[in-house]
Amino acid sequence: TLTDLPNIGKSIAQDLVMLGITQPAHLVGKDPYAMYHRLCRQTGVVHDACLLDTFISVTRFMDGEPPQPWWHYTPERKRRLAAGRGYR
Repeated sequence: TLTDLPNIGKSIAQDLVMLGITQPAHLVGKDPYAMYHRLCRQTGVVHDACLLDTFISVTRFMDGEPPQPWWHYTPERKRRLAAGRGYR
């Protein structure tokens, strides 16, 4: 289940379901930046950037990287967004 994944609790699992992701395999190959942007558009809310970090962590995990805490990806996210390479 989604909540079996690192960093994913019930609330973030619900966010993933809103994006049509209902099982872990649906995360393979997904762009976490695009997922975050789409969720913000769908809900009409700019979600905390920590949610983007969590999306990065879980998509990387499903693409075969070792599990990392979501905050491991915060510096990467900040660099990428500062460079204007956030969303597709």
